[in-house]
Amino acid sequence: MAIPGFADTPAAHYYAVIFSGQRTEGDNGYGKMAELMIKTAKQQPGCLGVEAARNPDGFGVTVAYFTDEPAIAAWRDHIQHRGAQKLGKERWYAHYEVRVARVERSYSGPANR
Repeated sequence: MAIPGFADTPAAHYYAVIFSGQRTEGDNGYGKMAELMIKTAKQQPGCLGVEAARNPDGFGVTVAYFTDEPAIAAWRDHIQHRGAQKLGKERWYAHYEVRVARVERSYSGPANR
């Protein structure tokens, strides 16, 4: 059962690309691009879903889930994503970290829902 805001992932053995970033001041076109990138990522072969959150101070985390490392590489190299990466470095992020992890197990709760 899909719950709004949560990616619908399998039980285990998939990958998570975790992007943590501190935004710069002002929108500067970020909001529109972020929406486009999430929509585009979800359409890529091997993408299982995306979850994102941002606090009022501009710190945010986006986690994109993929079936395998070739799917991650294809998304990293996607032409529109490359353009967004460039703009992110130039104007939208004061600092960011990207981490790639293999999900070995997952579970959810509470059990009564």
